[in-house]
Amino acid sequence: MAQTDTVFTGAIPLFYDRHLGPLLLEPYATDLAGRLADITAGRILETAAGTGIVTRNLARILPEAVEIIATDLNQPMIDFAAAQPGAARIMWRQADALALPFGDASFDAVVCQFGVMFFPDKVVAYRETLRVLKPGGRFVFNVWDRIEENEISHVVTEAMVGLFNDDALRFLARTPCGYYHLDTIRRELAEAGFTSAKVETIQHLSQADSSRDAVIGLCQGTPLRNEIEARDPGGLEAATNAAANAIAARFGSGPVSARMQAHVITASV
Repeated sequence: MAQTDTVFTGAIPLFYDRHLGPLLLEPYATDLAGRLADITAGRILETAAGTGIVTRNLARILPEAVEIIATDLNQPMIDFAAAQPGAARIMWRQADALALPFGDASFDAVVCQFGVMFFPDKVVAYRETLRVLKPGGRFVFNVWDRIEENEISHVVTEAMVGLFNDDALRFLARTPCGYYHLDTIRRELAEAGFTSAKVETIQHLSQADSSRDAVIGLCQGTPLRNEIEARDPGGLEAATNAAANAIAARFGSGPVSARMQAHVITASV
């Protein structure tokens, strides 16, 4: 993992929420929140909450008797999330998933949407998750499948590598789509102390009104932006346009519909 892979600052939270949310994240957020809909009281912790896309779904479907605490490593993401409509009942807190600032057996469930891929030590993060779970609690999270199963991310990655003639420009493949081996995930969960891991692989369609709408979130709302600007400080728009052209060449000049796929894991003891 590159040093910049976990840096979601500056304008990234806005582009992440406004563009990646509808394109990639909302269908899986609805799915994750629905898996916790049976909780009618107690406390839920979200780690790597980002701009609160799952969090707002939880707030919408869970009764007020359920306390929701949402955390993220990046304070700018938390600040953005807390300012969104529907976020008032949620307790927001900056926190590192590898060193959670909560007591043992504090939560009925822990949820994490597309965040564990960014944890530098997954076993430590899983062990911390297990520590704060109450007996009988569950950890529900998802990870992207390999990048070839996520067509827009794949096309954008190849376009950036080609544009800059730099094979290192693979943030999307390296980190978001880099933790998909189910044997590894199961082994690391077991090493942390989880005894059960149920996996479902779920496919959805990424849909956008245009090729530019399909790429702006990936190019400008993720740490790929940091990689682009490191190579050409004034080249973000040109890179975004190059990615849009690659999407149009693959999917046509009109609305875009492309395959995406993720694994959803429910771990328990």
